[in-house]
Amino acid sequence: MKIGIIINIDKAQAVICGEQIVKLMIQEKADVLLNNSVKEITNLTEYKDNIDFFDTDEAVIAHSDLAITVGGDGTIIHNAKFATTYKKPLIGVNMGRIGFVAGIEYYEIKELKKLLLGEYKIQRRMLLNVELKRGNEIKRFLAVNEAAITRDVLKPIIDISVLLNNERIITYRADGMIFATPTGSTAYSFSCGGPVIEPDMDCILLTPLCPHALSSRQVVFREDSTLTAIVDNADVSHSYLVVDGQTNVEIQKGDEITITKSDDYLELIILKEKNFYTLLNEKLKEKN
Repeated sequence: MKIGIIINIDKAQAVICGEQIVKLMIQEKADVLLNNSVKEITNLTEYKDNIDFFDTDEAVIAHSDLAITVGGDGTIIHNAKFATTYKKPLIGVNMGRIGFVAGIEYYEIKELKKLLLGEYKIQRRMLLNVELKRGNEIKRFLAVNEAAITRDVLKPIIDISVLLNNERIITYRADGMIFATPTGSTAYSFSCGGPVIEPDMDCILLTPLCPHALSSRQVVFREDSTLTAIVDNADVSHSYLVVDGQTNVEIQKGDEITITKSDDYLELIILKEKNFYTLLNEKLKEKN
């Protein structure tokens, strides 16, 4: 089996953990695929005959049977798009603070032996297609957690009209809004007061950011909904579309942002089944 291992090289502990995972997988007779960037910061010389190196994380995932990310949720989210494109299952080893999307914690890496025995399940996670239409040009993005419309912190609040299946339903005066997947309901949306949705459900969550109204609330839409957002301000140069906190595009006057459910799913590997609400309590419990 070809195991792609993506290591967040900006985290020293992730590099150490990644080395341990590489050695574990090779000891278990797997072929390991790595990014060239780890060559200079790891001590894997004696294992080089069992490792194939590639120039990009995307190439690692494309040539693997399944992939392991070592880092925080950001590492998983970044590589989830590649895993979806090439239809490869993915599991994250959490080295971050919360790690909602990660399958296991760093101290549980021996559980990864189950991958080679086929002792795991696949959970499909809904994704969002995000389109920004500007005249005849359309920019397309894939969101694992959310697509957010936000304003510059030093600029006035913005007016955003929302259309459901091409019919205008509401206008928010707010700092912005979030369109989230069920997976993303425990991310940015949650910190802005949005509800928690079980991650294997299919629906689209809309959460306004600091709305200037008494009646503005979060809304959950059916999975087959087409949602369109338009910033109505005459000057929208201070507004941005941010996808999964990693892609940032300035919004211009006349832009239309359309959100729909993607036909593709992210396949997450589940090694240890745990009640979602038990996990929620564990991840979000207050620490002294």
